[in-house]
Amino acid sequence: MSSKIVILGAGPTGLGAAYRLQELGHRNWDIYEKESYLGGLAASFVDDKGFTWDFGGHVVFSHYAYFDDLFEKLLQRDYTEHQRESWIWLFNRRIPYPFQNNIRYLPRDKVLECLWGLIQAQKQIGNPRNFEEWILTNFGKGIAEIFMFPYNRKLWRFPLEGMDKSWIEERVSVINTETVLKNVILERDDKEWGPNRTFRFPLHGGTGGFFARFQPLIKDHLHLGQKVTAVDCKRKEVRFADGRIVGYDSLISTIPLDELVAILNPHEEQLIRAASELHYSGVCMVGMGIKKPSAPFRCWTYFPEDTVPFYRITNFSGYSPYNVPDAGHLSLMCEASYPASRSPEEERMVEETVEGLAQVQLLSRSEQDLIASRFVLRRDHAYPIPSLSRDAALKVLQSYLMRNAVFSRGRFGAWRYEIGNMDHSVMMGVEVVDRILKGQKEKVWSL
Repeated sequence: MSSKIVILGAGPTGLGAAYRLQELGHRNWDIYEKESYLGGLAASFVDDKGFTWDFGGHVVFSHYAYFDDLFEKLLQRDYTEHQRESWIWLFNRRIPYPFQNNIRYLPRDKVLECLWGLIQAQKQIGNPRNFEEWILTNFGKGIAEIFMFPYNRKLWRFPLEGMDKSWIEERVSVINTETVLKNVILERDDKEWGPNRTFRFPLHGGTGGFFARFQPLIKDHLHLGQKVTAVDCKRKEVRFADGRIVGYDSLISTIPLDELVAILNPHEEQLIRAASELHYSGVCMVGMGIKKPSAPFRCWTYFPEDTVPFYRITNFSGYSPYNVPDAGHLSLMCEASYPASRSPEEERMVEETVEGLAQVQLLSRSEQDLIASRFVLRRDHAYPIPSLSRDAALKVLQSYLMRNAVFSRGRFGAWRYEIGNMDHSVMMGVEVVDRILKGQKEKVWSL
């Protein structure tokens, strides 16, 4: 009999694994999801007013031909394509993204501050030890203090000096002095950087519309509403809240790694210590459905200032006309992050978001009666923080788990933000199946 594979979690990684198992013709497997829906952090929801909401500002772009082909196959052209139009709101003005490439839009004294800091930074020689030092080394004091420090502190809710620098790669645009000077003096925009400068988006159902397409393909193996309460590595068994016990030969887990360790049997002190070194932050998404036609399309805007409650707003109605009830409405997804130790009150977050929209000139106070929907989604595990202690902890945890035929993958299963996009996550599921069944080396994930 073929080996039994159990998948925990029907988010992007679990679904990628499930699809690959079907594709390879392996039949002895099951996938368990604690929620009543698919998609995990990439799920979408429709509220009682007819607005569709994502959990945060997802867009679909890919590094992998397999993912591209799968997206095309499942959606059958039922998607839109966009050129990224993203901005930063600072000093009561819009600045094109990425900030460091477009400082010419700042007040003149701030332009000088940024240029001088960048020039001084070029004179420094050294190897930055953490994310904070990396910012100063690459951008100088002006760009760091005006944008990089406040935005990243607001996003991560974690000390920047406690974060590693190895995750950055294509996540942050690195510039040189010559480019910046040309952009300023020649008044030239520089907005094309980044892998998501063009992106796709499902026409129907939000981001979750893509992952919903997996359900008919895996329905014979899918078990929804199944919360895991224990994983026994020695007996190779998973216990669920309803008392069900399921055995496995190989276990693919997308449960947040710290939560997996908490329910692992036997309890190992070294694993508990390692898991305590994994840090994360949460996000509260407040969706505002408004009775007015969509404004000029801007995909999303970043807000670094502490006086504004959210760090990013996505113009969700611009992604697809089906994200709103009709053309007379627009929808804005407003995201605020918070430390893992302090969850916000949802009612207060809604009130602060309404005030914040007026502050950044997106919805005046006289227009607040046009708000047709207020929708809140909150997730404590939103950003796996690439802390300085992360990699050593992951080595201890992942080595132990894989010795016991447990493969922890996905945004929080792998706990590596740098491979936490949707395409990375789906491919982690695909590749771990190839590892288990065919002995192939994983390319996206590595220890």
